[in-house]
Amino acid sequence: MEHRVRFALEKLLNIAQEDTSQGRRVANFQLACWNADVHGGFDIADLFAVDREVTEDTATIFTYISRAEDAVYPTDYRGEIESIIKCWRPQTDG
Repeated sequence: MEHRVRFALEKLLNIAQEDTSQGRRVANFQLACWNADVHGGFDIADLFAVDREVTEDTATIFTYISRAEDAVYPTDYRGEIESIIKCWRPQTDG
């Protein structure tokens, strides 16, 4: 993973743990990337309700995923993802 992609991912993971409407929207994106079947999809219109920098970071991650030849899961950040699941999807197991 390139530095700029890792930086964008880390910023989004931090925002997704905030108890704000922007945090909820970023969490929806992150969790849809992790496992949409379990955690739900991402409404692209949510990008209208987040800061421009957040939208750009989301686009960075989306571009990174779309260019990968195989499925990409940020397993190095599993702990952060699990924290987001506990915060925003406590009814699921992961």
